Amino acid sequence: MQQPTFYRTTKVDGLAIFYREAGPGDAPTLLLLHGFPSSSRMFEPLLTRLSDRYHLIAPDYPGFGHSAWPDPKQFSYTFHHIASVMESFTQAGRTRALDARAVRVNRLHPGSGDRERQ
Repeated sequence: MQQPTFYRTTKVDGLAIFYREAGPGDAPTLLLLHGFPSSSRMFEPLLTRLSDRYHLIAPDYPGFGHSAWPDPKQFSYTFHHIASVMESFTQAGRTRALDARAVRVNRLHPGSGDRERQ
């Protein structure tokens, strides 16, 4: 049975990060990271289809969708920095048992231009 989608905002690293959440909290959690330029809205059909089996979380990156749009003079809009904010999002208790592996994959993406230092 389809679960409702909730629209929430939380503070992460001083920024208002918007996210969509659906599915039972005790189900396996999937973090859905959108592409560029896009937002979590692209996942609405997927949230509808998978919310009966999975706990789904789809955040908007800073400067995208309904999340805060910090001034580029004060916020570095790099893949590395956005991935760092998303990693903080996963550790803020909003994603329950989720770990940050998906965020690390994003940070290590060869097209990012600023690969994570090991």
